[in-house]
Amino acid sequence: MKIGVKVGDVMTRNFVSARLDLPLLSAIRLMVKKRVGSLILEENGMLKGILTEKDIMWAISKQRDLSNVKAGDVCTRKITTIKPSADIYDAIVLMKKKKFRRLPVTVNKKVIGYLTLKEVLRIQPELFEIAREGYNIKWPIDKKKNKEPEAIKEGLCEECGNYEFLYLEDGKLLCEGCRSL
Repeated sequence: MKIGVKVGDVMTRNFVSARLDLPLLSAIRLMVKKRVGSLILEENGMLKGILTEKDIMWAISKQRDLSNVKAGDVCTRKITTIKPSADIYDAIVLMKKKKFRRLPVTVNKKVIGYLTLKEVLRIQPELFEIAREGYNIKWPIDKKKNKEPEAIKEGLCEECGNYEFLYLEDGKLLCEGCRSL
């Protein structure tokens, strides 16, 4: 099912990137400053890796002293990319298959953009169901009350279908408007 919207129309062109030899602690500071969950690692515009929050947590769990660790030492190097001419439906299927939330957009191995699941769902919220199929969302149980606590997520409201912040109410994910009805 082609949507007709191309990856190049939706992708972020102003992605945050760094070099492989950037110290990990500096990379973390950059991610916090720019409020991003990942960095594209490149050399001369060529994609060399992606540093994600998950990679950082792994590094923290393995080493106590991160002062000598470089971003390239812990980044993901086996990277799946997508072309700007691809349909966003194909991108969401690829993300689901690989269980990724982000895809670098490349032309001849040069990074020209970054596509995130969040951007795709803002443009085409009906793709939420396709994206969600591969992920098991487990809500924590409040053992004292033996019920699910209120949780805030972004997604499609199960009542009205709008893409908004959602609240868990009576086992349904509802937007603020539907929740108060």
